[in-house]
Amino acid sequence: MSRYRLSPTPAQEAALAEHCAHARFVWNLAVEQHAHWKPGRKSAPGFAEQCRQLTEARAAFGWLAAGSIVVQQQALKDFAQAMANFFGGTHRKPTWRRRGRSEGFRIVAVKADQVRRLSRNTGEVKIPKVGWVRFRWSRAVPGGVKSYRITRDAAGRWHVAFAAVPKPVPAPATGEAVGVDRGVAASAALSTGQLLTAPGLREPEARRLLRLQRRLARARRGSHRRAKVKAAIARLKARQSDRRKDWVEKTSTELARRFDVIAVEDLKIRNMTRSAKGTVEQPGTNVRQKAGLNRAILAAGWGRLVTRLEDKAPGRVVKINPAYTSQTCNACGHRAPDNRESQAVFRCVACGHRADADVNAACNLRDTAVGRTVAARGGSPSGGPVNREPQRDLLLVG
Repeated sequence: MSRYRLSPTPAQEAALAEHCAHARFVWNLAVEQHAHWKPGRKSAPGFAEQCRQLTEARAAFGWLAAGSIVVQQQALKDFAQAMANFFGGTHRKPTWRRRGRSEGFRIVAVKADQVRRLSRNTGEVKIPKVGWVRFRWSRAVPGGVKSYRITRDAAGRWHVAFAAVPKPVPAPATGEAVGVDRGVAASAALSTGQLLTAPGLREPEARRLLRLQRRLARARRGSHRRAKVKAAIARLKARQSDRRKDWVEKTSTELARRFDVIAVEDLKIRNMTRSAKGTVEQPGTNVRQKAGLNRAILAAGWGRLVTRLEDKAPGRVVKINPAYTSQTCNACGHRAPDNRESQAVFRCVACGHRADADVNAACNLRDTAVGRTVAARGGSPSGGPVNREPQRDLLLVG
């Protein structure tokens, strides 16, 4: 997706919000139809049947007929694709859409003359029953675009995303490999020794967010004051999310350009960020600490970094089992829990090798990936850490 910031007028913003409401209404009706199905009942209607029902509903309700048939039919098409992904095992089951969250709609069959450039920094896109809406021309719109999606985030910002598959970043063909160990203190530690941290809110912004959250807790539900506080919180969190996404894009592009092989840990992030809450009979332990860890993991952008690496360097990202990578010495291969002198410092009890713990783990990931690559080409794996007794000559050093 190539996303751009929309700048609608107040009248256009109202029309866009109405399109979002119609798409949400149609989507939720489709969800309700599928939720009604149980074993033994007739199967839920498919896309073709739902389109016929939509035609009947538009004839019966004027407010629905006033909207765009393209927006409403594409909501049904998106739901059909979501159900296909669910049955294919790649996505979770589609659920209800709420007002103010996941707002948007899709337009297809876009013609070349429906997107045009006005000036150096301004462009226009034609939206059905809305007209020409301006957007910020931050970069060239991909050629041959056939569809786009209009979205509104929690901070009230409108965006247009043109559907286009970008070309992957070409490999440098230098034969170099890198290991990427993801952490909390350092979002990404490279085997080259670099420690990268995803930016977040600055200290004054974090203090303001805390004050706003306390004010929100005291505000009466449904009041105008509560709505204003929620909007202010959403703007701060959107700023934090934008910075994290920008860091992920720049970091993934740099890694794809510098290295031929990128080794990452095969982490189950969804399982790692589950809540520690239990039941009344069996309450969870360290619930508040686990919640803080979950927020730190999500703020580091672990999942998005690997996803964008796989998009930009397809076939060059190797996922390694993370077991014992933080306990194994990259210098001699000795593995022991005592090697982790602290959370940040690694000191091998066998050979005395000392390094940053995350960098040492990243080196182990790199060597394992290189060993796999050599073995896949018919050679003998080399350079990977192994479980063996410490070398006598290394023990005598120092």
